Amino acid sequence: MSMVSLPSLQEMIEGISRERNLPRSAVEQALREALLKGYERYRRTRRMDSAQFEEDYFDNFAVELDPEEEGFRVLSSKMIVEAVENPDHQISLAEVVEVAPEAQVGDEVVLDVTPEQRDFGRMAAIQTKQVHAQKLRDQQRRLIQEEFQDLEGTILQARVLRFERQSVIMAVSSGVGQPDVEAELLKRDQLPNDNYRANATFRVALKKVSEGSHRGPQLLVSRADASLVVELFSNEVPEIEDEVVRIVAVAREANPPSRSVGPRTKIAVDTLERDVDPVGACIGARGSRIQVVVNELRGEKIDVIRWSPDPATYIAYGWSHERVDEVRLMNPEDRQAHVLVPEDQLSLAIGKEGQNVRLAARLTGWKIDIKDSAKYDYDAEDAKIHAQLEAKRQQEEEAAAALAAQMEAIKAANLAAAAQKAAEEAAAAVENDQNDVQEVSESTPVAESIGEEESESATYEQTQASTSDEEPVYEEE
Repeated sequence: MSMVSLPSLQEMIEGISRERNLPRSAVEQALREALLKGYERYRRTRRMDSAQFEEDYFDNFAVELDPEEEGFRVLSSKMIVEAVENPDHQISLAEVVEVAPEAQVGDEVVLDVTPEQRDFGRMAAIQTKQVHAQKLRDQQRRLIQEEFQDLEGTILQARVLRFERQSVIMAVSSGVGQPDVEAELLKRDQLPNDNYRANATFRVALKKVSEGSHRGPQLLVSRADASLVVELFSNEVPEIEDEVVRIVAVAREANPPSRSVGPRTKIAVDTLERDVDPVGACIGARGSRIQVVVNELRGEKIDVIRWSPDPATYIAYGWSHERVDEVRLMNPEDRQAHVLVPEDQLSLAIGKEGQNVRLAARLTGWKIDIKDSAKYDYDAEDAKIHAQLEAKRQQEEEAAAALAAQMEAIKAANLAAAAQKAAEEAAAAVENDQNDVQEVSESTPVAESIGEEESESATYEQTQASTSDEEPVYEEE
């Protein structure tokens, strides 16, 4: 069998494997695909008629690497036929039986179609080199996807490599394979208090693993995602890891709309154990546990509150540092509530630029209005809510009436269409009856002629009969 020489093939495969952090099998697969593309380029330049080569024309060709002999071969699978129409895909039975007498039509054979060393050509070699580089990148992306696809939402250790526009390119490791895989930290996923200098390390949440032919880093990480807070508490609080304490909800504003407002998070926790304080377990002795999380998030404010199945109690817990006098569930259906606080607590309950109440609303899932308890008018607020409910009811009734009218119009249109269809069917039936009558009338003259013949016959018979009955008359001489 012929072979195209590739000097130092063994060393080349091992070197690429070390440089790209790829297994040897992945490098060999990429090289085989690249050499096959080079052979395709060689065939096209030889024939100069690319129109005859369809997209899947070379699917029956394969490349076999021989690291020991430092070269490669091109093999082709061909079908045995009686008469050859395409020599690249077929071979005659007469040619095969000379070496394999048991061969039959329909069988497949593998043949060596390796070109000569001097014929492979410079253009084919360039094509092979370009394709090989692309295939290596594809192999890397495939391995990264396989390694990290089950790690989305988990915390990874990341190191700052460089900066591209407003993104930070970081090196992350899952700890099970690739030591340095590039990840991108977008502007919206960065924290305002972070100092992203070269070689600085951060803990990040793996947000997404991109697929396909995406250029640049394949991993997207985040410092602003709520999952980072959850994972940090899970690592610092053994009760959460042991499922004694569970995190019910998290509301985080890592990048507030204004620079004057710092990042803040509210987290709701609960437990089924009577003897366990979930809030205290998360805070730790003298705040030791929560302080670790705060330090990792560069001073971000974190409020840990107790979750409750009662909406009013849960909403009241949403303000851990402010005093709440009363929580009124004004419209449970639309999840609207009023929180009454003392006048001196009003600004604190609302928070700077509304951040505190905004996070509490996101955490509880209720629309919350902060009211001054001293100035709160119960009757007026009840009347306002009643008016809103009445207006909503009227809107619903009008919508229902409009829907009913629309349904009636559709029903009437359907009835009209059905009546029109019935009329058309009746008209068609009448037309068919008329056609039948016309056919009968056209056949009438024949019947009449037959009747006339029968009548004439009957008259003749009657005449004969009457003649036979009369006596003969004789004249006298």
